Amino acid sequence: MVASVLRERIVSGELADGALIGPQDDLLTEFGVSKPSMREALRILESEGLITVLRGNKGGAVVHVPRTETAAQAIDLVLRTRQSAPGDIAVALVRLEPVCAGLCAERPDRATSVVPALEAAQRDVEENLDDLLGFVRAARDFHAQLVFGCGNAAMSVAVGALERLWTAAEEQWARDTAARGDFPGLDQRSDGVRAHHRLIKLIAAGDAAGAERAARRHLTAAQCHVLD
Repeated sequence: MVASVLRERIVSGELADGALIGPQDDLLTEFGVSKPSMREALRILESEGLITVLRGNKGGAVVHVPRTETAAQAIDLVLRTRQSAPGDIAVALVRLEPVCAGLCAERPDRATSVVPALEAAQRDVEENLDDLLGFVRAARDFHAQLVFGCGNAAMSVAVGALERLWTAAEEQWARDTAARGDFPGLDQRSDGVRAHHRLIKLIAAGDAAGAERAARRHLTAAQCHVLD
């Protein structure tokens, strides 16, 4: 019961990120429970990643508002227990991320809320064209902006979590291929840059169907390097 009440305060915003829940004595007075019960409630919230319990004389707990990383960690654990391959995440993304691109194009405020963020991310991609690992990081940031700009909270969280898992796999691939000298050449990286520009233009024009098709083609082409 105590964990449920405190959890609701966190997710509702009553307790802000980084705030202190309060000293344990204050919580004991408020809820009228024993110390073992309160410790167990705090352990539950800590195991969920919602707080970090502070040890020492003052005690208390620091609040952590749930983020996409939290969902990504949970999904990763479930997929690992099912011996899921990276290809499963790739297939999911190539189906779902284009939907986000289409949603971006459908937003009536896309000219102010979507396109500028994509253009900024794209400039970072181009500035890192000759930096192999920097290019991968910037390209993944572009895709993250595409997902988070879709305007649908559920899609942003679900697909964003998959994006984070794929990013980890792609960054590992980039380090390995760069060390072996097998990283895709400048021509292939330039293809990705042009694909991003096409996506931005389609989204700016409000062409949802075109944006979905372009995103699917680009993702399929980009993923093949990692999956191979």
